[in-house]
Amino acid sequence: MARHLITSALPYINGIKHLGNMVGSMLPADVYARYMRQRGHDVLYICATDEHGTPAELAAKDAGQSVDAFCAEQHDKQKAIYEGFGLEFDYFGRSSSRENVELTQHFARKLHENGFIEERAIRQVFSIADDRFLPDRYIVGTCPHCGYDKARGDQCENCTRVLDPTDLIDARSAISGSGELEVRETKHLFLLQSKLQNEVEGWLEGNGSKDWPTLASSIAHKWLTEGLQDRAITRDLDWGVPVPADVWPELAAEGKVFYVWFDAPIEYIGSTKEWADVDPENRDWKSWWYEADDVRYTEFMAKDNVPFHSVMFPATQLGTREPWKKVDFLKAFNWLNYYGGKFSTSQRRGIFTDAALELLPADYWRYFLIANAPESDDTSFTWELFSASVNKDLADTLGNFVNRVLSFSRKRFGDEVPAGAEAGAAEQKLGEEIAGLLAEYEGHMEALQFRKAAASLRALWSAGNSYLEEKAPWLEIKTDKDAAALTLRTAMNLIHLYAIVSEPFIPSSAKAMRGAFALENDTAVWVSQEEAKALASVPAGTPFTVPPVLFAKITEDDLEAYRERFGGTEQ
Repeated sequence: MARHLITSALPYINGIKHLGNMVGSMLPADVYARYMRQRGHDVLYICATDEHGTPAELAAKDAGQSVDAFCAEQHDKQKAIYEGFGLEFDYFGRSSSRENVELTQHFARKLHENGFIEERAIRQVFSIADDRFLPDRYIVGTCPHCGYDKARGDQCENCTRVLDPTDLIDARSAISGSGELEVRETKHLFLLQSKLQNEVEGWLEGNGSKDWPTLASSIAHKWLTEGLQDRAITRDLDWGVPVPADVWPELAAEGKVFYVWFDAPIEYIGSTKEWADVDPENRDWKSWWYEADDVRYTEFMAKDNVPFHSVMFPATQLGTREPWKKVDFLKAFNWLNYYGGKFSTSQRRGIFTDAALELLPADYWRYFLIANAPESDDTSFTWELFSASVNKDLADTLGNFVNRVLSFSRKRFGDEVPAGAEAGAAEQKLGEEIAGLLAEYEGHMEALQFRKAAASLRALWSAGNSYLEEKAPWLEIKTDKDAAALTLRTAMNLIHLYAIVSEPFIPSSAKAMRGAFALENDTAVWVSQEEAKALASVPAGTPFTVPPVLFAKITEDDLEAYRERFGGTEQ
């Protein structure tokens, strides 16, 4: 079995994330990690809160807290929500950790030793109203490329173009809104990406990036075609990884810190070291990151993060001249919109993860989001689509199948799986169909095609319903009790199979389905094609219980309440 390192883009610390953030990185990474664990692979799924940068400072100021206290509190809040969504990180760290500080400074020293960091005097935007230099993302204005009027000084979130503050039209301070800006001279460190252009191109061509989703590979190659630019990697902030005084004493004395986009990707390694430091005798972080030729590394992120992970971070790794593990497969997602408009953390538009868990259990959201993941293009959340998906797929197709099979069998045969007749032609046909659909499902999961995987999972559920309607045990029992018992025994084996193969998508519900049967040493280990075909993992005589209703339908009254609370009109 292979070793699989999985990371999802780090959620930023300055507030609870919306469903777009969830489906664009952490949730599909969790679904994939769960699946790979079930298949017997050695999996390490790492994430962390991204805690540096101006937004953290400003959010802490607004909250009346010190920035470190604010970040610690927000980390715990976000972690609790992700646990509520059933995300099974092996470790969920913090980019402000000692481990990340040490690693970031190590990377900077190595890049400097190898001639890839240079100190330059630059002219930088200074806000007179705020009496401070403004980091790029806290200068806002109109994007010169697409005309978006809320573009930041580091990147336009609308067209994803990387920007410099001086590129913006009608630039103003995001802190005070003042346009009273002037340019002053200061010194910063630059990562000489231009010197690494050829190496990054060579790495990208040789590492299998041609097999990445088109979205990811096209963004990476677009950057390279336009040419890598040297980028400032330090900022004038109070909060961040300090520039090491042993190499740059003057800048350290001035309080310079590394740019958040320099240290954040290094936190993937830092968080792994945090994980190892919890149990150093049994965990080796370096085996996952340093000379880790036996590791397959998969990253998950939304499209705005792709340039940094596909080009900038690999350039950073290559420039150290050390054998750091680089990404093998980059799974990128488009936007999940809300009724045609963007989810927005800053504008509080759309459904946020804390509110989602207040409304309904996590599995409702997990299934809908993955089944409608914005893989090939942007998708739009509407309450109507959400309720239709929940009611049809979860409540009717899966939940109703589980309930009526177990309830009817208990009523007519008692609390143990009935024996009945030997499997016949209908069961053989069903087994062949299930094995074929399972193979499709596995293929889509291996390829990280989540919408297609969800469609195959739905088809597996539907096959059970078709079998039940064809055999009609409620009629069979009137003339042939053994035939009805066979049908129900087969259907119960389907329920157990569904519990296993649905676990990556709906883990809580899958656990409830599996727990309905009193099987010894029952686990969620994956089902082989032969086992799927046989449908005999739950033998006759196995005690069972009828679990509570797995999925409640969303009513028109519910929909009206949701629309009233969150809005529900096209933009």
